[in-house]
Amino acid sequence: MITKRIIPCLDVRDGRVVKGVNFEKLGDVASPVELAKYYSDHGADELVFYDITASAEGRALFTDILTETARTVFIPLTVGGGINTTADFDRVLKCGADKVSVNSGAIRNPKLVGEAARLYGDQCVVLSVDVKRVDGVFRVFAKGGRENTGKEAIEWIRRCVGDGAGEVVVNSIDTDGVKQGFDLEMLEKVCEAVKVPVIASGGAGGIDDFITLFETLPGVDAGLAASIFHFGEVRITDLKQAMAARGIPARL
Repeated sequence: MITKRIIPCLDVRDGRVVKGVNFEKLGDVASPVELAKYYSDHGADELVFYDITASAEGRALFTDILTETARTVFIPLTVGGGINTTADFDRVLKCGADKVSVNSGAIRNPKLVGEAARLYGDQCVVLSVDVKRVDGVFRVFAKGGRENTGKEAIEWIRRCVGDGAGEVVVNSIDTDGVKQGFDLEMLEKVCEAVKVPVIASGGAGGIDDFITLFETLPGVDAGLAASIFHFGEVRITDLKQAMAARGIPARL
């Protein structure tokens, strides 16, 4: 069986890793370079590096910090934030990223996913979607969860995967940082809609939340979290041992 991946997320603002609740009230955590090395050495399967204010501030992603981070890790690195053109894909890949995550840039230019997939391959293009319920409908949000695009999320994800996105990160704004468990309803809808790997993000509060995720939705390929790893509430090695004990395939 394919192992389920555990992926810490580094949300970076002004060169520091930060974390908040429902995408708000961001607090300082650590240096992204130091934290990335720690995770690379302590069982993480991959890392995600988001420059979370690049899109909202209309600037390019921090390439110097990214390059230094990429040098320190020996696991796949996905990078996002301010990715608006194929030139941004090229720049980030040259900094050492293995995959590039696109969100607001694809909303502004729906052709971007297809163009990047043709240039760099589907496996390199990760669609990151920030989703929130609005009047009972899953809506896509842009600019780090600040702006409701009005797009229906499941249809948007289906379209982008059809254009060539090789992986989807589903960020639930409703559950982000709340630590009450992943948004299983939302994730189930996504898994039904596409056949590419789906990464669950937003809501993990402990080991049991990952167990529930993978046992309830075996179609989910990976679980992504930030604060519970950053603040030592969950050690990745402990999480993987718990997964293996329940018969969930994990790289130990």
